[in-house]
Amino acid sequence: MKTKPIDIGRAAPDFTLKDNRGNMVSLSDFAGKKVLLSWHPLAWTRVCAEQMVALEKNINIFDELNVEPLGMSVDPYPTKNAWAKHLEIARVKLPSDFWPHGAAARDYGLFREVEGHSERANVIIDEKGIVRWIKLYEIPEVPDIHEVIDFIKSL
Repeated sequence: MKTKPIDIGRAAPDFTLKDNRGNMVSLSDFAGKKVLLSWHPLAWTRVCAEQMVALEKNINIFDELNVEPLGMSVDPYPTKNAWAKHLEIARVKLPSDFWPHGAAARDYGLFREVEGHSERANVIIDEKGIVRWIKLYEIPEVPDIHEVIDFIKSL
């Protein structure tokens, strides 16, 4: 079954998830900021690691652009915490869509039922909470962070 992501131009569904540090994070916490939801299938895999490290390496650019990057997956928060420490991710929040399993990914049309994890995708939400850009990637493909940043700059 092919995933159909949320429509561009639609209000982004709010969520409240525990991040890798055990703090609750809601999309609505970032009203007035752009938000990048960078969905990755599973922690402790090479491509997912490269995707999340790219967020951390570009955190100063995101700050300049008024963007909150969030590394989203269905992994439980203790796993994401250990992984973030291993990857030396200090600033980027990694919310856990673990329970109800994949609920946020489903709301965005990004949950892969057969595999039990999300698509690899980037979703950009503007300051008013509207979905402005979505890109799905093949599972083995590392998203191009420069393409994401360039799109954000164009908003």
